[in-house]
Amino acid sequence: MAKALIVYYSRGGNTKKMAELISEGVKSEGLEVTLKDVKDTKCDELLEYEGLIVGSPTYYGSMAAEIKKLFDDSVKFHGKLDGKVGAAFSSSRNIAGGNETTILDILNAMLIHGMIIQGDYSGDHYGPVAIDFPDARSSKECLRMGSRFAKLLKKCTL
Repeated sequence: MAKALIVYYSRGGNTKKMAELISEGVKSEGLEVTLKDVKDTKCDELLEYEGLIVGSPTYYGSMAAEIKKLFDDSVKFHGKLDGKVGAAFSSSRNIAGGNETTILDILNAMLIHGMIIQGDYSGDHYGPVAIDFPDARSSKECLRMGSRFAKLLKKCTL
């Protein structure tokens, strides 16, 4: 069975809460998922999973340094993450606070690795976003993305 890893950085707890909701969405489709703070994640672990979801708060319109370091360290696996399924999510303090640019930075790193990314035709197109804490709208988007991610992961690992 395909396994997914959700890696996040969360200083205030908002991104962690989003990761937990996304994990619920993945589990709702019957897949195994591991949820880890980036500080507890070794780069080598990325090879052990067929799917990777990464979440970060937005700092100056981009991912947190801790998440960027994980991707920088993953260069030693260039080509070995090819075909794995990826997704991203973000939280910020303000509307127009850089959530989409943060998600796109994460997705760009995944695409360079050759990972498979699925957009969403409704709601949060690039991945779930929260302004401050995950409210009812963003919580629903997190659950939706987790479920959609799991369905895609199943298709890609048949």
